[in-house]
Amino acid sequence: MRQPQEILTPAEMAMADAAAPGLGVPGETLMENAGWAVFRAIRARFRPCRVLVLCGPGNNGGDGYVVARRLAREGWPVSVAEIKPGQGIWRGPIVPATPGEAARVDLVVDAVFGAGLNRDLDPAIAAILRAARTIVAIDVPSGLDGATGLVRGFAPNARLTVTFFRLKPGHLLYPGRALCGETVLADIGMPAGVLNAIQPRLFHNGPGLWRQPALADEGHKYSRGHVTVLGGPIMTGAARLAAEAARRSGAGLVTIAAQGSGEIYRGGPPGTLVSEAGVATLLQDPRRRVWVCGPGLSPDLAREAWTRLIAAGRQIVGDADLFSAFAGDPARLRGGAVLTPHEGEFVRVFGPIGPDRIAAARAAAAATGAIVLLKGATTVIASPDGRAALNASAPPWQATAGSGDVLAGIIAGLLAQGSPPWDAALAAAWLHGEAAHAAGPGMIAEDLIPALARGGGDRHRSVAGFNPKPAYDRARYSLARSRIHE
Repeated sequence: MRQPQEILTPAEMAMADAAAPGLGVPGETLMENAGWAVFRAIRARFRPCRVLVLCGPGNNGGDGYVVARRLAREGWPVSVAEIKPGQGIWRGPIVPATPGEAARVDLVVDAVFGAGLNRDLDPAIAAILRAARTIVAIDVPSGLDGATGLVRGFAPNARLTVTFFRLKPGHLLYPGRALCGETVLADIGMPAGVLNAIQPRLFHNGPGLWRQPALADEGHKYSRGHVTVLGGPIMTGAARLAAEAARRSGAGLVTIAAQGSGEIYRGGPPGTLVSEAGVATLLQDPRRRVWVCGPGLSPDLAREAWTRLIAAGRQIVGDADLFSAFAGDPARLRGGAVLTPHEGEFVRVFGPIGPDRIAAARAAAAATGAIVLLKGATTVIASPDGRAALNASAPPWQATAGSGDVLAGIIAGLLAQGSPPWDAALAAAWLHGEAAHAAGPGMIAEDLIPALARGGGDRHRSVAGFNPKPAYDRARYSLARSRIHE
């Protein structure tokens, strides 16, 4: 089954719940199906043991009662602790909602609050969850803000989280992504038609969300595009990494435009061209449509080059020193194609990110007219038109010097081949993470470049336009590896 791409905020999920009865699926059916899904997930992962189901006052608690009934019918020793007594149909043992009751069982099912909690968790409930040995959470661990992935006062570490219909932002954004443990996305019979009214604008990045142009049988190096990477005189490695990544991602030609002596660059791979001509001179060639501006360049050089490139109407990937060049002045970044700041660079230009990373990235995209790729453990990609995507393909060992330069080069290589900026940013973010998985723990940035072609070879072919299906299969494997399952 295909992994759903849409991500719903808690408010949008509430809209889906409200619309379902009008499309023929009553709420009672959804609740029964949700409880059944949680029961199946528990039964598949745990041996029969003592279980406490901690039931809250809303739909999440209702799901919990169903879980309790299902487990009891299978012979599991189950008791229920009610946060608000009398909310569900349960004829088995009812115990006080206390830390002591949670501590004496083997497994606590957290059915207190779902993803829509918008206040700090009550300290009394937090104390109960702290006492639990092992937790299975329904929807999200209680106390986790499903819209932002942040903790409202306290949220427990769940061994397993079972959610329904579509993922919420909090399942993918940290710290929520870690607190959820293994995440199971269950189909509970929600009619797909509920999405028609919601029109989701947030997506889970992966193949199928973006398309790449196929290689033409009669194509040539110029038809695959020419990328020009501005290279500074001191931090030369950054431009070299970006240039090699652009080549590996399919650009027909790549030139490093050395801002100073080009000797250090000429000692690099023989397939990368090097020029010491000025930006104004290089811009006379209309085939140089795509440029990378910022990696290792210095703020002064980045500021000067950016201004010329914008005036010439080129497609530019902006990174690194570009954000120091225009600190506090996001309007000067208008006209770029894709901007790739990490958190520190983002704050330098746009100000504090605040509690909602998605909203911050969307605001930055609207302010600049560019695709903004806010790098992080879960990367947020935002478009000026309000679309956004969360990329969760990167492993923790990808956080190494030079990794961002490689990402900028991949984006440029895809732009050169004709990808729209949105598609190029999405594809590059996903491939970047997949290359890191292929390179393995202990990798350095240089390892990412051959891994683009090797790590999977099939994965890279989808970018070059040969065969998209293996990349989709790889995406399913990536989702399993990142502990999100259907």
